[in-house]
Amino acid sequence: MSGTLNKVMLIGHLGDEVKIHYFEGGNCIARFPLATNETYTNKQTGEKVTNTDWHNIVVRNKAAEICEKYLSKGDKIYVEGRLKNRQWQGEDGNTRYTTEVHVQEFTFLSTKKESLANANSNAQQQQSQSTAATPKEQPQSVSEPEKDDDLPF
Repeated sequence: MSGTLNKVMLIGHLGDEVKIHYFEGGNCIARFPLATNETYTNKQTGEKVTNTDWHNIVVRNKAAEICEKYLSKGDKIYVEGRLKNRQWQGEDGNTRYTTEVHVQEFTFLSTKKESLANANSNAQQQQSQSTAATPKEQPQSVSEPEKDDDLPF
């Protein structure tokens, strides 16, 4: 294969407000941090462990203005783009490096307010279900083994 691919797809929560910078000529650039989480249970201790990775997101022009207008800290978003590495000279004279995701497409998934409302309604539903004395149905066992998918890998 002679071609290459530089593509990133992330679903995460904004770690801060969108910061936008306008240039002469009307162009603009927006930046914000995006947090993605990995959760697992530690087999030795049985405790739930969450690891968070932070990504530097860059959006340009009209998309940047849309992000600034509608996104706020805590909102969930899907971004798709490409990785870019940058280097610059810091105020202390040291060379600094960063990796950014330059967004080509994005979709707003939920706002922080919606997430909090859903969490509250789910908690209320669980409380009402636990107080009701209705028997729960047991899942049916599958007698036929599941067939393998025809996947190339």
